[in-house]
Amino acid sequence: MNTRHGYIAGAAVCAALLAFGLYLQHVDGQEPCPLCIFQRVAFIALGAVFLVAAIHGPGRTGAIVYAVLGGLCAAAGTGLAARHVWLQSLPADQVPACGPGLAYMLEQFPLMRMLESVLSGSGECAEADWRFLGLTIAGWSLLWFVALGVFVIWLAWQRRRQAG
Repeated sequence: MNTRHGYIAGAAVCAALLAFGLYLQHVDGQEPCPLCIFQRVAFIALGAVFLVAAIHGPGRTGAIVYAVLGGLCAAAGTGLAARHVWLQSLPADQVPACGPGLAYMLEQFPLMRMLESVLSGSGECAEADWRFLGLTIAGWSLLWFVALGVFVIWLAWQRRRQAG
């Protein structure tokens, strides 16, 4: 596989996942919780890395830089999605209470307090109304972050083999 095509494919997958999230929100009525929104940001960042790499068509060193950047975005998304899956697996009596919405927290809280609040999760993050093949949206996000993270690193490995 040409690495440029691989980067295009990675960007397309990120765009498709974001489009599906918007479909679920605006057509199916699934309102995203703060952790969902942060995962979307991670998909946007990862998709941007793929897109810039596709446009750039990097050599060996550039492919390593894009692999590190993409790997960091995928790792951040993986951590967010794993936290989300964990919250959704808690028994009902251990689910944290619902907190304020993200818009309110952005307006009223200092950045670090807002991040701490979002990452600790809330009751709305523990809801799992949508499932496909037994996995929630957070579960699918987790799988996609891991797969795309491995893919961006594999593309750098392929570029290294082509150049060497």
